This record gives sequence, C-alpha cells and structure tokens, in this order.
Amino acid sequence: MEKVVSTTFGFHPRPKFGVIHMDKPRFFVGIDIASATFTSAVGSITDKWHIVVKPATFANEYDSFPKYLKWLQDHGIHPDNCVICMEATGVYNEVLAHFLIANSYRVSIEPPLKVKRAFKPEGHKSDPVDSCQISEYAYRFWDQLSLWAPRKEILEQIKVLLTTREQFVVDRTGHQNSLLALKRKAIRTPLAEKIHEKAITELKGHILELEAEIQRLIDQNPDFRNLVTLLISIPGVGMLLAAQMLVLFQSSPKACSPKHLAAFIGICPYDDSSGSSLHHTPTSRHYGPSGLRKLLFLAALSIRTHRKQFKQYFLRKLQEGKPKQLIINNIANKLLKIMCAILRSNTPFIENYRSVNPALLVQGLTLS
Repeated sequence: MEKVVSTTFGFHPRPKFGVIHMDKPRFFVGIDIASATFTSAVGSITDKWHIVVKPATFANEYDSFPKYLKWLQDHGIHPDNCVICMEATGVYNEVLAHFLIANSYRVSIEPPLKVKRAFKPEGHKSDPVDSCQISEYAYRFWDQLSLWAPRKEILEQIKVLLTTREQFVVDRTGHQNSLLALKRKAIRTPLAEKIHEKAITELKGHILELEAEIQRLIDQNPDFRNLVTLLISIPGVGMLLAAQMLVLFQSSPKACSPKHLAAFIGICPYDDSSGSSLHHTPTSRHYGPSGLRKLLFLAALSIRTHRKQFKQYFLRKLQEGKPKQLIINNIANKLLKIMCAILRSNTPFIENYRSVNPALLVQGLTLS
C-alpha cells in the first residue's frame, strides 16, 4: 500500500510530497493532547475492531515521555508494528511528536475537524473517549494518513521569525490606527499620542531586525539561498513571499503542483451548485495559511499595477464584467503557476519566455 510522507508546514494539513511503501500496522495508537497531560489508547483488529489497551494518562512534559515509551513497549507496541495518531493542537504536541520520531515511531498529525467529523456527536466526551476515537480514526482512514516529519531546525526558525514579524505588523497597524484617531479628536491627549508613536517606532525597528535575521538564515544554506534567488527573480515576489514558499516546500520544491498548492493556500475557486435551484458563484474557501495567502495577494496587486501583460488582462476582464476580486485571485493563481514552473526547472524567470506546445514539437520533429 502506498503511503504519503509529508515533510512541510509544521503540524497543519499541508501538501504531500514523497511516497514510501509500508504494510498496514497491527496496532493503532491514539493520543488526545491537552496542555498539561495527554491520554493514549491502543486499538487493533482480529475479527473486528476493538481497543486492546485501555486509555492511560501521562504528563505532557519531556521527563514523562520515557514512561510513556515504556508503557507502549510493555504492551508489545514497537515502531515496526504500529502507527501513532494525534490531533494538530499547535505547540501542545510538538515536543511529544519530536520525541516519538526520534525513537523511530511513525506519527500522523491530523486536523481535529476531520477527526471530529468521522464520528457521530453522541455519547460521552472525555479525554479517554477521544483517544479511543483517534485510534479508531487511524484504523479507518489508514490509507489517507499523512506521516509527519519535523522540519529542519533552520526552517523552523525562519517560520517562527515570519510569524513573529506578522504579529508585529498587525500590532504596528493597530497603533497607527489608534494614533490617527487620537489626532482627530477635539480634545488631544499628548501622552497617549507619544506612547503610540514610541510603540510604532519600536515595532518598526523590530520588524527590520526580524527581516534581517530571516535573510541571514537563508544565506547560511546554499540550497535555500538558491531557491529564494530563483523566486525573487519573478516579478512581484519579494523576500518574504519567497521565505514563506521555502518553509512550505522545504526539501521538495520540484514536487510542487500549482493546483494542489492553490487548494492548500485557499485561492482555488470551488463550485457550489446542486440540482436546478442551487447555483452559487464559485468562490475560494480561504482556508490554509493566511500569511502566505496575504503575501500572494499583495504580489498579485503589484504585478497588476506594474506589469503590462497583467494590467491588460485585468482591464480586459473588467470590461467583460468580472469582479475585481476574482481577477486578482486569477492573477495570484497564475503567479503560483509561474513559481512552481521556476522551481521545477531550476532556472530564473525569463521576461519574454514563450512555452512550446509539446504536440507541435513532436510534429515538427516528425516532419523533419
């Protein structure tokens, strides 16, 4: 049976790169993660599905992880005969997932909503029940599980820096808006305005520091530097968008698919129609990484304004009666296709490049 190994984008659903072959395991371990503790149960199937090891609770701290490992091994559960499944709960499961991977266990981190929808909302709701359901979910959806693998340390640092920068940008905008409102009041408050101005200045300095550190980390690795250099050769793509794509692709840029990425980022329009009465306009669901989607949207706005071909396309579609947001979304999808093509070919962007239809190329070789 073919299984997909995902190596990017932390603990959230992500594009699936790389395929390995492995047999269905004997045991399915479910872990329900909380802040202070986690509960684990083990299920298996002989003639029918059943829980073979009752739920047990452990402290969610590094010192108790060896105890959990011994608990698994005491019940005959080893890396070669099981898969461990847990829900994506942010930083709560991060240390445990790294520990299990370091001990050669296969770990799958699934979206909580997907697990929840696999069961009817009835009966008890507790950590032991949830761990049993996660174990059963791993068994039922074995052929759809994505095995998780940690990022490289430098990529994890870049991701944290990008997230921190985004938080500071939001804070800076909030202070700027508050300062603008205070300056328009009939009665001014100098101290409040001064504090906002000081906060804005400090945040701007921190943002510049973060950007410089991101660039320094990228320059440390020749492969990462080459990938980012290729991406920023594309009109509209800057260092921040390239860094986001670097974190997303990690070590498999040549496996990227623009259609899969568009769906993952949340810019892929989906039909919403049924029968003869329901006919909604196809819209994007806006799921996925909001930071990457925002940068891609800003890049699309930039090339719409400054690139002749895209500006002509935008005006032409406007005359056809298309909504502005739809046209910008189309430009973002086109930009994503260009980025994937650049990464697959490992060549910089060529301004006036024209692709050749393979059918015409074969026809020309045949005639010659």
